[in-house]
Amino acid sequence: MKFLPTGSNVPVDMTTKWIDIKHSCVDAMRKQIQKEIHASYQYLAMAAYFSRDTVNRPGFAEHFFGSAKEEREHALHLIEYLSMRGNLTSGVTNLITSPTVKKSEWSSAVDALTDALNLEAEVTESIRGLIITCETDPDSKYNDYHLVDYLTGVYLEEQYKGQRELAGKLSTLKKMMASHGEIGEFLYDKDL
Repeated sequence: MKFLPTGSNVPVDMTTKWIDIKHSCVDAMRKQIQKEIHASYQYLAMAAYFSRDTVNRPGFAEHFFGSAKEEREHALHLIEYLSMRGNLTSGVTNLITSPTVKKSEWSSAVDALTDALNLEAEVTESIRGLIITCETDPDSKYNDYHLVDYLTGVYLEEQYKGQRELAGKLSTLKKMMASHGEIGEFLYDKDL
């Protein structure tokens, strides 16, 4: 059986006309998958930190474990989308590489929530860049309407809601710590 010269595993006699995502868009999707996995690892580091017996903030730990799961699910959904569109015939191993964790300790929950909000803003900006890439391919004037709709309808809305939720938690925690000192963090953790 002959294969396409690109190194894919698609036999020559099998039509590839249905595989129509442009290369620049596929590359941007792969980068977004990495961004989601990195965010998941960073949230795992936050959860592990707050789970330590010397820190003991189970509410924050649970919150960050949930955030890690959500980011991992985002990556899985993007992988499934690429598969649905026929773009996982080769090069699957470069979808997931071992990310490095930027930080593994925080001075307070305010510090961690601030980092989480910044991380979410980075992921949102990356999704917006992915949308722009897939919406307008300068070489072919190509617009992948389906993928752009999927990203704007599912991912961006969830990102914006998540950012708003984090900003609210951060604001409330800062107010509690301003009026109650360090016990404010303890009390807020019990309410998460």
